[in-house]
Parts: sequence; structure tokens; C-alpha cells
Amino acid sequence: MFKANITVTLRPSILDPQGKASHHALSELGFEAVSQVRIGKYIEMEIDAQNEQEARAIAEKACQQLLANPVMEDFHLAIHEIVAA
Repeated sequence: MFKANITVTLRPSILDPQGKASHHALSELGFEAVSQVRIGKYIEMEIDAQNEQEARAIAEKACQQLLANPVMEDFHLAIHEIVAA
């Protein structure tokens, strides 16, 4: 069993109105050191696979077909084996 930790973010060329609004709100709250905010998604999936390569292939296919919009978003994933206690 493996766990996929997936981060989906807007591509740098895509405007992020939610990030811009959050940046403005943080500035109003006194967080002047914050220069940019981008908002994304974090997804965890448990995958029943024989090995890490198979788990990665399943997670990548899920991202490409459903979890990330390939026109507007990029995704990064990490695969970790779940060790039974």
C-alpha cells in the first residue's frame, strides 16, 4: 500500500484571483513581508499497488484525467510506502 501526496497549482501564467485577494487581506493585516500568494489544492490518495512505480503511474493518470486541469494547472506528487505498525 502506498500514499500519494499531490499538490495541484495554477500555472505561473494563469491569474490567481483567490491568491491576489488573500495577498491583499494579508497586507491589510500587517503581513507586509508577504510578496505573493498563490492558492492550490492538496490531495492524499492511498493506492493499492505492487510497487512504487505502479503507484506513481496510477497517481499520475488520476491527476492527468481528473485531479488537475492540464490547460491551467501543474501537479507535483510524492509517493510513500505505508508501513503497517
